[in-house]
Amino acid sequence: MLVLWVSVVAATALAAPDPGAGGQRRGAAGVWPVAPNVVLVASDSFDGRLTFYPESQVVKLPFINFMKAHGTSFLNAYTNSPICCPSRAAMWSGLFTHLTESWNNFKGLDANYTTWMDIMQKHGYRTQKFGKLDYTSGHHSISNRVEAWTRDVAFLLRQEGRPMVNLIPKKTKVRIMEEDWKNTDRAVNWLRKEASNYTQPFVLYLGLNLPHPYPSPSSGENFGSSTFHTSLYWLKKVSYDAIKIPKWLPLSEMHPVDYYSSYTKNCTGKFTEKEIKNIRAFYYAMCAETDAMLGEIILALHQLDLLQKTIVIYTSDHGELAMEHRQFYKMSMYEASAHVPLLIMGPRIKANLQVSNVVSLVDIYPTMLDIAGVPLPQNLSGYSLLPLSSETFKNEHEFRNLHPPWILSEFHGCNVNASTYMLRTNQWKYIAYSDGTSVLPQLFDLSSDPDELTNIATKFPEITYSLDQKLRSIINYPKVSASVHRYNKEQFLKWRRSVGQNYSNVIGNLRWHQDWLKKPRKYESAIDQWLNTHSNPKKNLNKS
Repeated sequence: MLVLWVSVVAATALAAPDPGAGGQRRGAAGVWPVAPNVVLVASDSFDGRLTFYPESQVVKLPFINFMKAHGTSFLNAYTNSPICCPSRAAMWSGLFTHLTESWNNFKGLDANYTTWMDIMQKHGYRTQKFGKLDYTSGHHSISNRVEAWTRDVAFLLRQEGRPMVNLIPKKTKVRIMEEDWKNTDRAVNWLRKEASNYTQPFVLYLGLNLPHPYPSPSSGENFGSSTFHTSLYWLKKVSYDAIKIPKWLPLSEMHPVDYYSSYTKNCTGKFTEKEIKNIRAFYYAMCAETDAMLGEIILALHQLDLLQKTIVIYTSDHGELAMEHRQFYKMSMYEASAHVPLLIMGPRIKANLQVSNVVSLVDIYPTMLDIAGVPLPQNLSGYSLLPLSSETFKNEHEFRNLHPPWILSEFHGCNVNASTYMLRTNQWKYIAYSDGTSVLPQLFDLSSDPDELTNIATKFPEITYSLDQKLRSIINYPKVSASVHRYNKEQFLKWRRSVGQNYSNVIGNLRWHQDWLKKPRKYESAIDQWLNTHSNPKKNLNKS
């Protein structure tokens, strides 16, 4: 197992290399004597707030803390779509979700899409990928697809198993997520046996499944992933007394879209404080295991004398609600779901710097090209982060001229029955839905309401109007919502034709089967009625 070698590395590992006699290469924000290597580690479902105070006090994350001390951490980094495939599509394309039409976990980028890694390879970088990618179309379960396509239908069905915990009672059991550890080992072996011998710079990507919850087969044949699973080894990394029990609004006061999400995630029942605290503790323990895999990569780079020549980036596709707002999973614009970690360290990257500017995952693409010294395409949605994180960066005011003071996130997938759009600015989070009129918006002042419990959209109509106008200047969201509505119908009809006479049996035995099979004709009839209506994104949001 890893030992904490932080004190040894701290003195020397991340010192910028002395300028050599070779040709200089300049990015937007600094000069490297030689092109640096790049390593990107991207996990799944990691709440970005755990990387800074006070949430960072709840679990020991030594390698994230090492990156914070020796690099730049972004305190307000966000996903561009809080679900796996669309989020990763944004990260690999540098474009907002609606521009690539990556609507759900089934609809991402084309397999031959040119990513930042492809461009870096064309400009002399050796490239390698290990682990979870999940940014192209055609993946995930039938349930996941059908639930997304039918989210406009006027019914309410539980689509997940009740969130639960599962403990391995071994104090020495370290490798819980075997697949992730195998991919981490493969990445380390590649660094040792191949990358260390390259004369060209390299870029390595490692995608992890953790800390995404595990599958829950006890909920039936077609199950979701509602199990938070760990061992005593990792649970001991969690400060149980520091775990907060999130405040919940009464069911009757929840925003209608939140109620739909909570119900379909099987979270509207009763939960004891002990259940909630355990779910959160197990999730944090899974984050500690994730941190250890990041550490294996950092340790290998150090041992190979590559750390001072390599820019290391750590991020995640989205966060995890872990019972905040009476939900688990993601698919929400609340902080636990939408806020992601983003840390950068390496040569010419500022050490121990915390950046408060809002940034998002579309910024990864231009940052990668900027590191490689490649001119940036004009059509990108993102902006290079090097001006904020490099040693030549003077102050945050400079950055405002290079990056807008807002980020956009949008969601069109399952467990949410309205297309959702978030505009995040300095203190405000504005969330609009559907066509902008059929579903009430939300407005939160994160400076005074970090738990996002008080929707002040009607209390401050001028601010709400101003932010909505700004959002509409970025994206014509009523038009996008209508496009998604049409897409959902077209895809559902295509799928229904493909299953033919088996349709009733197949649709009745998806993840919602426990509810569906009680009244199958009622729910089939609701789908038929939805298919026969005009393509209008307005929907029935009743709680019955």
